[in-house]
Amino acid sequence: MTQHTLELPEVDLVYDVHGPLPTVDGRPPLVMIGQPMDASGFQAQVKLFEDRTVVTYDPRGLGRSTRKDGEVTNRPETQAEDVHAIIEALNSGPVDMLASSGGAVTALALVTAYPHDISTLVAHEPPIDCVLPDAEAVQRARAAYTQVYQDRGWGAGMAAFIAMTSWEGEITDEYLAQPAPDPAAFGMPTEDDGTRGDPLLSDRSWAVCLYEPGLEALKAAPTRIVVGVGEESLKVYTGRTAIALAEQLGQEATVFPSHHGGFMGGEFGYAGQPEAFAAKLREVLNLT
Repeated sequence: MTQHTLELPEVDLVYDVHGPLPTVDGRPPLVMIGQPMDASGFQAQVKLFEDRTVVTYDPRGLGRSTRKDGEVTNRPETQAEDVHAIIEALNSGPVDMLASSGGAVTALALVTAYPHDISTLVAHEPPIDCVLPDAEAVQRARAAYTQVYQDRGWGAGMAAFIAMTSWEGEITDEYLAQPAPDPAAFGMPTEDDGTRGDPLLSDRSWAVCLYEPGLEALKAAPTRIVVGVGEESLKVYTGRTAIALAEQLGQEATVFPSHHGGFMGGEFGYAGQPEAFAAKLREVLNLT
């Protein structure tokens, strides 16, 4: 693995290249991106694709990538410009891409702005409110867990976030009327550490979920877009957004093993089924 830093006017982007460039077999590099997750979240997948040149990166302001723009918000269009710059720096032509969660939203913005950057995009569980019939209620629920975070800190905010993202079906008045959950019931700390900058729990990443994809541009792009959903996520928020987006793109969501973090090992306490996930990804990318 080689680590690179791409110095841009607004950010110093750090990305890792696992394997040779140019690739020895002529196949495109496989880029893996997430948000708000840095390159470390793809460790398990990198090890399972040793026959491919895999590229991972830390989004601006996360991990090793340092913002110089004075901003803290995470906007898909801005992130897409960053990923485009990295793809250009690779100088390998169109890439294949696994993009998960907010990274999938970034990838959709990238395809819209630069439709020739990606050959095949696997957009795994993109959290996009506008495709849902209960989008307004979802946004009320997000505002509620963000407020819990602001009022009571990380543990309480994370418990409220988990409660919202594990709720099955549409967000209802019944859900919204519930009191904030006890963080101890979710194994979260009850004390407040005083920080309020978490990109998942604050409003810094609201722009990700509020992003409205240009469906016609995505349909017209030469990129082959595959919307993925975890088999354990079908009824919860990110599963519902994946299924709804796939329908609006005229396809059925492709079911992957496990849950929202199904590609991960146990490094972050949210183990999925990385081997089974990688096997399905190979099938989708026609690598089997």
